Amino acid sequence: MTTPRDSDPILVGVGQSTIRSENPEEGMEPLEMMALAARIAEEDAETKKLLSRLDSVRVVNIISWRFPDPAGLLAERVGASPRETLYTTIGGNSPQWLVNETAEKIARGKVGIALLAGAEAFDSVRRAQQRGVSLPWTPAGERPTMVGESRRGIRDVEIQHGAAQAYTIYAMFENALRAAKGRTIEEHQQRLGRLCASFARVAADNPYAWFRDGKSAERIATVSHDNRLVAFPYTKYMNAILNVDQTAAIIMTSVGEARRLGIPESKWVYLLGCADATDLWYVTDRVNYSSSPAIQRAGQRALEAAGVTIDQIDHFDLYSCFPAAVQIARDMLGIPEDDPRSLTVTGGLPYAGGPGNNYSLHGIATVVERLRTQPGSTGLVTAMGWFLTKHAVGIYGAAPKEGDWHRPDMAADQRELDGMAHPELVAEPDGPATIETYTVLHGRDGQPEYAIVIGRLADGSRFIANTEPDRSLLQAMTTTEMVGAGGAVRHDRASEKNVFTLS
Repeated sequence: MTTPRDSDPILVGVGQSTIRSENPEEGMEPLEMMALAARIAEEDAETKKLLSRLDSVRVVNIISWRFPDPAGLLAERVGASPRETLYTTIGGNSPQWLVNETAEKIARGKVGIALLAGAEAFDSVRRAQQRGVSLPWTPAGERPTMVGESRRGIRDVEIQHGAAQAYTIYAMFENALRAAKGRTIEEHQQRLGRLCASFARVAADNPYAWFRDGKSAERIATVSHDNRLVAFPYTKYMNAILNVDQTAAIIMTSVGEARRLGIPESKWVYLLGCADATDLWYVTDRVNYSSSPAIQRAGQRALEAAGVTIDQIDHFDLYSCFPAAVQIARDMLGIPEDDPRSLTVTGGLPYAGGPGNNYSLHGIATVVERLRTQPGSTGLVTAMGWFLTKHAVGIYGAAPKEGDWHRPDMAADQRELDGMAHPELVAEPDGPATIETYTVLHGRDGQPEYAIVIGRLADGSRFIANTEPDRSLLQAMTTTEMVGAGGAVRHDRASEKNVFTLS
């Protein structure tokens, strides 16, 4: 049996809550939600006054309400006087990145006890806006200084052609993935239904899930009045759902500190390995749209640090904003498509709920709970920011690892990832062209509105464009494979947009 070192970082308390209220005035502001999750985590650790001993409070970026100092205000709410408070930049990778960063500081003796928390109240804010109600919450203020990568994740030319929202961009990844695997549109759609239904079944058994109706594969994959196409091939039920009120919190410390405080060993869960990496920053610079070299490298380094293989992982929670994110992570980590292990412990962002940047903190908390009931088991969590851009991986265990704990130095790996050969983007293309990937955007009435095309010119350079607004063409693009289709692209001076025309 491996004996842990006093400096080993561990998770000792976790808390989650999902809050539902018909009246927005009865909703809970994100600050109070985080305080609630923190108190649940303290109770979970079975150690009184643990929150009062915090020396670090770290908060995941909140989108639904702008607080002037979220981490500092949270510390006040839970009765803590930490020497540091941190607030992250935007990105769904933030929860796992924070765990990795906190673990390193704990291992180096820079942090003693840390609270990590996040919350979103999109549902309450939405209801209040619909009813014209003013919420009696902490007044909004200027954003505090943030930690983490702060670059904007989208180019102007991408925004100009409608590729600014996550659902549009992930739909393009999805269509490229389908073509790369050589599947028909119908076959791939059925596979998406089955994949999503496997997540919905997990959410049905998750007491914190926003949707617990366990939607069937057929219901998810079939376009209907309630399940319109959003961005081909994604139906509404395949999309992450932001309109939730959810919160999660984690308390981390070292083995030595946990012993000193008398935290029961049955509560300890170890971060066995971790890593962070980014893909080529802009979507129009990617090597291709069916892989993620950064997930592959971060996963490899995290597994090496943990001293385990992917076959030895018992529990997964792969970031699941859209099906493409799950499939690409699965492929990059080397998990077979027919692997019987579930790829989620929560049910994922479309069914458990997608509370902004904080989803993966729920995934981590749930993995911790699973591991405690299965001594010797392991779990792997992936978290993702922007558009398959920023990646964080964590591997957890109910027992310590062999050897010293360390966070891999990813500098050399990142330089290699940043230097990967990729097509040059041409802002104003002209000439014969081929579709590399695409999507068709639909309105709330279910009708196609416009298409986005990413393609290649004859010399291999890349462009982004829209098609002509021909509804019959747009409809055909949802039933006929267009990846690889030829045509021509030109820059329209009047609209300042690139226009792709099929041959």
